[in-house]
Amino acid sequence: MAISKIIKFTIKPDYTETFKTALLENRNGAVNEPGCLAMRLYTDNQNPNIFFVYERWLDESAFIFHTTQAHTQRMLALFDDALTAPIDSIDLNDTQPAPIALKTADKEDPLFNIIFIFKIKAGMQARFVAQFEEHIKHTRQENGCLLFDLYTVENDDQTLVVYEHWRKESDVWDIHFQQPYAKVTGALMEEGVIGDMEQYMNFVTQIA
Repeated sequence: MAISKIIKFTIKPDYTETFKTALLENRNGAVNEPGCLAMRLYTDNQNPNIFFVYERWLDESAFIFHTTQAHTQRMLALFDDALTAPIDSIDLNDTQPAPIALKTADKEDPLFNIIFIFKIKAGMQARFVAQFEEHIKHTRQENGCLLFDLYTVENDDQTLVVYEHWRKESDVWDIHFQQPYAKVTGALMEEGVIGDMEQYMNFVTQIA
């Protein structure tokens, strides 16, 4: 069974470029491994010292194999000196509809990406998953949508992750959120999300 992870790294300013280089080297090695289904790197738009990695593996053995590779070990060797806090690694579980490939953007697309990791009230996971099943079916048909997935989190029924790529920012605020299905989801979010939703939104830029 495929496994997915989102990993957050917070890096000391003096190590930012060194760590970015190591991340890229690790990604370039990983995508040539037979068990790697996807690995994408991001920087936080508000803080250049924060990096996110989305990775998807064929199975657990593929991920374990990756951790033994030289390109991974070189990145891991930087942790003691480069990190300002322990890594935040989230083990993700697929929901339906299942994750699909990232669509290819046009060259003129400015691109707008969000990693939305949010907390919900106890007992509401099933309602959220059911609503997002319909929400995702429609959202993926929007012209501005390049990727839209929902994940539950391993051993945590009060955290959900929405992982999304858009052609441009206005496709989200001016078009997507005005759709009838998005308004239904929005009402559920208002009811079930703990605290202010903005605190959970990570606006990120993909590293080439």
